[in-house]
Amino acid sequence: MNTTSVLFCFACFFLFSCQQPFAEKKLSEAELAAIDSMHAVVHPEEMVESEPIEKKVSADLSEFGGAVQMGELEKKLVEAGLVDIQLVEPSIQVELKYATSDNFLGENVYGDLRHCYLQPIVADMLADAQHSLQEAHPHLSLLIYDGVRPRSVQYKMWDIVKGTDQQQYVASPKAGSMHNYGASVDLTLATIEGQPLDMGTPFDFFGPLAQPRFEQKYLESGQLSQQQVTNRRILRASMMKAGFQGILSEWWHFNAFSRDTIKARFTAVE
Repeated sequence: MNTTSVLFCFACFFLFSCQQPFAEKKLSEAELAAIDSMHAVVHPEEMVESEPIEKKVSADLSEFGGAVQMGELEKKLVEAGLVDIQLVEPSIQVELKYATSDNFLGENVYGDLRHCYLQPIVADMLADAQHSLQEAHPHLSLLIYDGVRPRSVQYKMWDIVKGTDQQQYVASPKAGSMHNYGASVDLTLATIEGQPLDMGTPFDFFGPLAQPRFEQKYLESGQLSQQQVTNRRILRASMMKAGFQGILSEWWHFNAFSRDTIKARFTAVE
Protein backbone atom coordinates (compact mmCIF):
# COMPACT_ATOMS: atom_id res chain seq x y z
CA MET A 1 0.00 0.00 0.00
CA ASN A 2 1.49 3.38 -0.99
CA THR A 3 1.77 6.40 1.25
CA THR A 4 -1.26 8.17 -0.28
CA SER A 5 -3.57 5.21 0.49
CA VAL A 6 -2.34 4.97 4.05
CA LEU A 7 -2.97 8.65 4.64
CA PHE A 8 -6.52 8.37 3.14
CA CYS A 9 -7.45 5.45 5.40
CA PHE A 10 -6.10 7.22 8.46
CA ALA A 11 -8.15 10.33 7.64
CA CYS A 12 -11.39 8.34 7.24
CA PHE A 13 -10.78 6.55 10.53
CA PHE A 14 -10.19 9.86 12.29
CA LEU A 15 -13.39 11.44 10.92
CA PHE A 16 -15.67 8.51 11.83
CA SER A 17 -14.17 8.04 15.29
CA CYS A 18 -14.77 11.71 16.14
CA GLN A 19 -18.46 11.70 15.08
CA GLN A 20 -21.06 11.57 17.92
CA PRO A 21 -22.93 8.22 18.13
CA PHE A 22 -26.53 8.42 16.73
CA ALA A 23 -28.14 7.40 20.02
CA GLU A 24 -26.47 10.27 21.85
CA LYS A 25 -27.09 12.95 19.23
CA LYS A 26 -28.94 15.99 20.62
CA LEU A 27 -32.13 16.90 18.77
CA SER A 28 -32.87 20.41 17.67
CA GLU A 29 -35.94 22.29 18.97
CA ALA A 30 -37.62 21.82 15.58
CA GLU A 31 -37.08 18.05 15.71
CA LEU A 32 -38.42 17.86 19.28
CA ALA A 33 -41.53 19.82 18.28
CA ALA A 34 -42.15 17.44 15.38
CA ILE A 35 -41.98 14.43 17.73
CA ASP A 36 -44.34 16.11 20.24
CA SER A 37 -46.90 16.70 17.49
CA MET A 38 -46.98 12.96 16.76
CA HIS A 39 -48.23 12.35 20.32
CA ALA A 40 -50.58 15.30 20.57
CA VAL A 41 -53.91 14.68 22.32
CA VAL A 42 -56.98 15.44 20.23
CA HIS A 43 -59.64 17.13 22.32
CA PRO A 44 -63.34 16.45 21.59
CA GLU A 45 -64.02 20.05 20.63
CA GLU A 46 -61.29 19.82 17.97
CA MET A 47 -62.69 16.70 16.33
CA VAL A 48 -64.54 16.86 13.04
CA GLU A 49 -68.10 15.56 13.36
CA SER A 50 -68.38 12.09 11.87
CA GLU A 51 -71.25 10.52 9.97
CA PRO A 52 -74.20 9.22 11.99
CA ILE A 53 -73.31 5.80 13.32
CA GLU A 54 -76.18 4.08 11.49
CA LYS A 55 -74.91 5.34 8.13
CA LYS A 56 -71.33 4.41 8.99
CA VAL A 57 -72.28 0.87 10.01
CA SER A 58 -74.31 0.46 6.83
CA ALA A 59 -71.44 1.73 4.68
CA ASP A 60 -68.89 -0.49 6.43
CA LEU A 61 -71.03 -3.59 5.94
CA SER A 62 -71.61 -2.71 2.30
CA GLU A 63 -67.89 -3.04 1.62
CA PHE A 64 -68.10 -6.69 2.63
CA GLY A 65 -71.23 -7.52 0.68
CA GLY A 66 -73.48 -7.20 3.74
CA ALA A 67 -75.36 -4.05 2.82
CA VAL A 68 -77.98 -2.95 5.31
CA GLN A 69 -81.18 -1.97 3.54
CA MET A 70 -82.99 0.66 5.58
CA GLY A 71 -86.70 1.02 5.06
CA GLU A 72 -88.29 4.42 4.53
CA LEU A 73 -89.50 4.66 8.13
CA GLU A 74 -86.07 3.83 9.54
CA LYS A 75 -84.41 6.40 7.25
CA LYS A 76 -86.86 9.00 8.56
CA LEU A 77 -85.88 8.19 12.14
CA VAL A 78 -82.16 8.46 11.39
CA GLU A 79 -82.66 11.76 9.56
CA ALA A 80 -84.58 13.06 12.59
CA GLY A 81 -81.44 12.50 14.69
CA LEU A 82 -82.66 9.48 16.64
CA VAL A 83 -80.38 6.55 17.48
CA ASP A 84 -80.74 2.78 17.49
CA ILE A 85 -80.61 1.75 21.15
CA GLN A 86 -78.65 -1.42 20.36
CA LEU A 87 -75.85 0.67 18.85
CA VAL A 88 -75.68 2.53 22.16
CA GLU A 89 -76.03 -0.55 24.39
CA PRO A 90 -75.95 -3.87 22.49
CA SER A 91 -76.99 -5.94 25.52
CA ILE A 92 -80.48 -4.40 25.59
CA GLN A 93 -83.00 -6.72 23.95
CA VAL A 94 -85.59 -5.47 21.45
CA GLU A 95 -88.86 -6.97 20.23
CA LEU A 96 -91.02 -4.28 18.66
CA LYS A 97 -94.57 -5.50 19.29
CA TYR A 98 -96.14 -3.08 16.79
CA ALA A 99 -93.87 -4.46 14.08
CA THR A 100 -95.78 -7.75 14.45
CA SER A 101 -99.42 -8.76 14.78
CA ASP A 102 -98.77 -9.77 18.41
CA ASN A 103 -100.36 -6.64 19.89
CA PHE A 104 -103.80 -5.40 20.91
CA LEU A 105 -104.34 -4.00 17.40
CA GLY A 106 -103.72 -7.38 15.78
CA GLU A 107 -101.78 -5.64 13.00
CA ASN A 108 -98.22 -4.68 12.07
CA VAL A 109 -98.19 -0.86 11.87
CA TYR A 110 -94.39 -0.48 11.65
CA GLY A 111 -93.77 -2.35 8.42
CA ASP A 112 -90.18 -3.58 8.20
CA LEU A 113 -88.85 -1.59 11.18
CA ARG A 114 -87.12 -3.91 13.65
CA HIS A 115 -84.86 -1.52 15.62
CA CYS A 116 -85.83 0.68 18.55
CA TYR A 117 -84.99 4.34 18.00
CA LEU A 118 -84.90 7.03 20.70
CA GLN A 119 -83.57 10.52 21.27
CA PRO A 120 -79.79 10.23 21.96
CA ILE A 121 -80.07 11.43 25.57
CA VAL A 122 -82.93 9.00 26.20
CA ALA A 123 -80.90 6.14 24.73
CA ASP A 124 -78.03 7.03 27.09
CA MET A 125 -80.44 7.03 30.03
CA LEU A 126 -81.75 3.63 29.00
CA ALA A 127 -78.19 2.29 28.78
CA ASP A 128 -77.68 3.52 32.37
CA ALA A 129 -80.85 1.68 33.41
CA GLN A 130 -79.52 -1.52 31.83
CA HIS A 131 -76.20 -1.16 33.66
CA SER A 132 -77.98 -0.50 36.95
CA LEU A 133 -80.22 -3.52 36.43
CA GLN A 134 -77.35 -5.86 35.59
CA GLU A 135 -75.24 -4.69 38.50
CA ALA A 136 -78.02 -5.79 40.86
CA HIS A 137 -79.33 -8.69 38.76
CA PRO A 138 -76.67 -9.98 36.32
CA HIS A 139 -79.04 -12.63 34.92
CA LEU A 140 -81.61 -10.04 33.76
CA SER A 141 -81.94 -7.59 30.87
CA LEU A 142 -84.30 -4.90 29.66
CA LEU A 143 -86.54 -6.01 26.78
CA ILE A 144 -88.02 -3.15 24.74
CA TYR A 145 -91.46 -3.45 23.17
CA ASP A 146 -91.77 0.07 21.77
CA GLY A 147 -89.66 3.23 21.40
CA VAL A 148 -90.27 6.18 19.12
CA ARG A 149 -93.62 6.06 17.38
CA PRO A 150 -93.84 8.56 14.49
CA ARG A 151 -97.11 10.46 14.19
CA SER A 152 -97.73 8.76 10.85
CA VAL A 153 -97.92 5.47 12.80
CA GLN A 154 -100.05 7.12 15.48
CA TYR A 155 -102.59 7.96 12.77
CA LYS A 156 -102.60 4.33 11.62
CA MET A 157 -103.28 3.15 15.16
CA TRP A 158 -105.99 5.77 15.65
CA ASP A 159 -107.77 4.73 12.47
CA ILE A 160 -107.82 1.10 13.67
CA VAL A 161 -109.31 1.82 17.11
CA LYS A 162 -111.49 4.86 16.33
CA GLY A 163 -115.09 4.17 17.33
CA THR A 164 -114.20 0.99 19.25
CA ASP A 165 -113.76 0.23 22.96
CA GLN A 166 -109.99 0.38 22.42
CA GLN A 167 -110.03 4.04 21.37
CA GLN A 168 -109.44 5.12 24.99
CA TYR A 169 -106.07 3.32 24.95
CA VAL A 170 -104.57 5.18 21.97
CA ALA A 171 -103.63 8.85 22.17
CA SER A 172 -105.23 11.04 19.54
CA PRO A 173 -102.63 12.06 16.91
CA LYS A 174 -103.63 15.69 17.48
CA ALA A 175 -102.89 15.50 21.20
CA GLY A 176 -99.92 13.25 20.58
CA SER A 177 -98.11 10.63 22.62
CA MET A 178 -94.74 10.98 24.32
CA HIS A 179 -93.69 8.10 22.07
CA ASN A 180 -94.03 10.50 19.10
CA TYR A 181 -91.04 12.45 20.44
CA GLY A 182 -88.74 9.48 20.95
CA ALA A 183 -88.69 10.20 24.68
CA SER A 184 -90.78 7.29 25.99
CA VAL A 185 -90.26 3.57 26.03
CA ASP A 186 -92.40 0.49 26.69
CA LEU A 187 -90.44 -2.42 28.11
CA THR A 188 -90.23 -5.35 30.47
CA LEU A 189 -87.63 -7.56 32.11
CA ALA A 190 -86.25 -10.72 30.53
CA THR A 191 -83.57 -13.26 31.26
CA ILE A 192 -80.34 -12.75 29.34
CA GLU A 193 -81.50 -15.67 27.18
CA GLY A 194 -84.53 -13.58 26.15
CA GLN A 195 -87.34 -15.10 28.23
CA PRO A 196 -89.71 -12.36 29.51
CA LEU A 197 -90.42 -12.39 33.23
CA ASP A 198 -93.93 -12.77 34.63
CA MET A 199 -95.23 -9.27 35.37
CA GLY A 200 -98.77 -10.30 36.26
CA THR A 201 -100.29 -9.22 32.93
CA PRO A 202 -99.10 -9.21 29.32
CA PHE A 203 -97.87 -6.02 27.66
CA ASP A 204 -100.78 -3.82 26.54
CA PHE A 205 -103.21 -5.45 28.97
CA PHE A 206 -105.76 -2.69 29.50
CA GLY A 207 -107.27 -3.21 32.90
CA PRO A 208 -106.69 -2.39 36.58
CA LEU A 209 -104.45 -5.42 37.07
CA ALA A 210 -101.78 -3.75 34.88
CA GLN A 211 -101.88 -0.48 36.81
CA PRO A 212 -99.10 0.11 39.36
CA ARG A 213 -101.43 2.17 41.59
CA PHE A 214 -103.47 -0.95 42.38
CA GLU A 215 -100.60 -3.40 42.87
CA GLN A 216 -100.76 -3.52 46.65
CA LYS A 217 -104.51 -4.17 46.60
CA TYR A 218 -104.13 -7.04 44.11
CA LEU A 219 -101.15 -8.41 46.00
CA GLU A 220 -103.22 -8.58 49.19
CA SER A 221 -106.15 -10.20 47.36
CA GLY A 222 -103.87 -12.76 45.72
CA GLN A 223 -104.61 -11.60 42.15
CA LEU A 224 -100.95 -10.63 41.82
CA SER A 225 -98.21 -12.79 43.32
CA GLN A 226 -95.30 -11.48 45.35
CA GLN A 227 -92.90 -12.47 42.55
CA GLN A 228 -94.93 -10.61 39.92
CA VAL A 229 -94.95 -7.44 42.02
CA THR A 230 -91.25 -7.86 42.82
CA ASN A 231 -90.47 -8.12 39.10
CA ARG A 232 -92.33 -4.86 38.45
CA ARG A 233 -90.49 -3.17 41.29
CA ILE A 234 -87.11 -4.28 39.97
CA LEU A 235 -87.99 -2.79 36.58
CA ARG A 236 -89.19 0.49 38.13
CA ALA A 237 -86.15 0.77 40.39
CA SER A 238 -83.73 0.40 37.47
CA MET A 239 -85.60 2.89 35.30
CA MET A 240 -86.13 5.48 38.04
CA LYS A 241 -82.47 5.30 39.05
CA ALA A 242 -81.63 6.32 35.48
CA GLY A 243 -84.06 9.25 35.64
CA PHE A 244 -87.18 7.82 33.99
CA GLN A 245 -90.70 8.44 35.28
CA GLY A 246 -93.34 5.72 35.39
CA ILE A 247 -97.08 6.23 35.03
CA LEU A 248 -99.96 4.99 37.18
CA SER A 249 -101.84 3.11 34.47
CA GLU A 250 -99.21 0.89 32.76
CA TRP A 251 -96.38 -1.01 34.40
CA TRP A 252 -94.44 -1.11 31.10
CA HIS A 253 -94.45 2.60 30.16
CA PHE A 254 -91.75 5.11 31.15
CA ASN A 255 -91.11 8.72 30.14
CA ALA A 256 -87.63 10.21 30.14
CA PHE A 257 -88.94 13.58 31.36
CA SER A 258 -92.22 15.28 32.21
CA ARG A 259 -94.68 15.86 29.36
CA ASP A 260 -94.04 19.60 29.36
CA THR A 261 -90.28 19.12 29.24
CA ILE A 262 -90.51 16.58 26.42
CA LYS A 263 -92.70 18.84 24.30
CA ALA A 264 -90.47 21.86 24.92
CA ARG A 265 -87.21 20.00 24.34
CA PHE A 266 -87.98 17.75 21.38
CA THR A 267 -89.89 17.84 18.10
CA ALA A 268 -92.43 15.15 17.30
CA VAL A 269 -91.32 12.79 14.56
CA GLU A 270 -93.78 12.88 11.68
